Formats: sequence, C-alpha cells, structure tokens
Amino acid sequence: MTRPLLEVRELKTHFSIGRRGFMRRKSVLRAVDGVSFSIHEGEVLSLVGESGCGKSTVGRTLTHLETATAGTAMFDGRDILNLSPAAFRPLRRDIQMIFQDPFASLNPRLSVEQMLAEPLFIHGLARDRSEARERIAATLELVGMDANSMSRYPHEFSGGQRQRIGIARVMILAPRLVIADEPVSALDVSIQAQVLNLIKKLQRDSGVSMLFISHDLGAVRHISDRVAVMYRGTLVETGKKRQIFETPQHDYTRRLLASIPRLRRENA
Repeated sequence: MTRPLLEVRELKTHFSIGRRGFMRRKSVLRAVDGVSFSIHEGEVLSLVGESGCGKSTVGRTLTHLETATAGTAMFDGRDILNLSPAAFRPLRRDIQMIFQDPFASLNPRLSVEQMLAEPLFIHGLARDRSEARERIAATLELVGMDANSMSRYPHEFSGGQRQRIGIARVMILAPRLVIADEPVSALDVSIQAQVLNLIKKLQRDSGVSMLFISHDLGAVRHISDRVAVMYRGTLVETGKKRQIFETPQHDYTRRLLASIPRLRRENA
C-alpha cells in the first residue's frame, strides 16, 4: 500500500484552563488526547462526534491554529506539527481549511477579487492582475458564482454564497489536503445540501484529499470514504463508511447512530 498523504500519530492538544484558587494547580482540558489516523491521496476521511468531543481542535491543530502538546503529523513525509510558523507557511498552499462560519472567515474590507487574488500572489500562482482575474473567474464558476461577483463584498452575499466564496478561496490554490470544519452547519437547512454536493463534486473532480469534520451523520454518510468516530478527545472507532454505518463495533458509535431518527429508519 502507498504511503498516506497524512499520517497522524498520538496527537494531543491540551489546554490550561486556569487556577481555581491560591496555590492550586491549573486544570488541564485534554481536548485531543492521543488521536491517530491516516488519509491517503484522493480519500475523504470524516471525523465525527458530538459537540465538544475535540474534533475541530484536531483540524485547528493540523493547520497551526492551535499548538499540539504531543504527537506527530506526517504530511508527505514531513512532520508538520514541529515546523516553525515560517517553515509551515509554504505548506499553506497544500493544506487548506474551509471554516464553519463563512462570514467570520472572510475579510469584510476586501472584495471577492482581492480575497481570491491575495493567496495567488503570495504563493506565486499569478504573474499579474490579468492572470489572477482569469483564474478567479474560472474558480468562481466552479463554485456556482458569477464572475460579476468579483467587485462585491462579503456583506452583499447570502450565507450560502459566502461559503461558496470561502470554498473558492481554498480551491483556487489547488491544495492537496482540505480540512473542512463543519462547512455546512452554519447554513440554512434549505441550502446545506447544495453546498455539501458542491464540496463532494469539487473533491471528486480535483482528487484532493479531505478531512471532513462534522456532527451531521447524514452529511458524513454522503461524502465519506472512511469514518473516524471521536468521543471525549479520543477515537473510539475507525473504518470504512459502510462498516461504521451498518455494523458499528463500539457502543458509543451505536448510540450515536441510534440518536438520528432518519438513520435508524434507513438501517432498519
């Protein structure tokens, strides 16, 4: 078998949550406590669990938004957890993140053109504004947005449109790994399926590897190749999608599936 694109081993991310009185030790929140998984080229691994289980912290740690306490994360043969900010910066083209809140993740002072052109120039993917505009227009079309959107600002769009712009900002760099952190949960139910289908199509067409983080089992079932179930900072079960949904082994996984009425009916 080929080497995984990403191989995470015994990842721990702990937070000190302050003293509770004079001379008392700080309490430690073990948000991620010994998590191991791998993602191969072109694969979608979903990380699923209840709110507060630590799944988003995994994604934030892999992108250097949080600091790992221990463990390794080998990306294409390099341990990205132990890289300095300067050493990690060139890898930001290869490792991109789709955030949960599309409005908070977009700079309100920048137009769509400015937001999408900035990473192109940072990573040397466009020689001039004309080349950047051409690439931006093509990428906006891929996510279902009109090229006329380039001159507009985030507040002028709906939540679903803003998330499409956020996805365009990620995909315009042609990354090798996308970490999608609850990418549809902040959207209206009526458009969640549209954006989820867009993410699935872009992943399939580009072949990008993906860590899809979600509490929504329906979305996980729709997009995943494999599923890792997280509970209180640890992984309790990992397997192919069909195995997890049809023959779960861990009691927590069974309870998680049983808590969703629609999935109960489908598995009946």
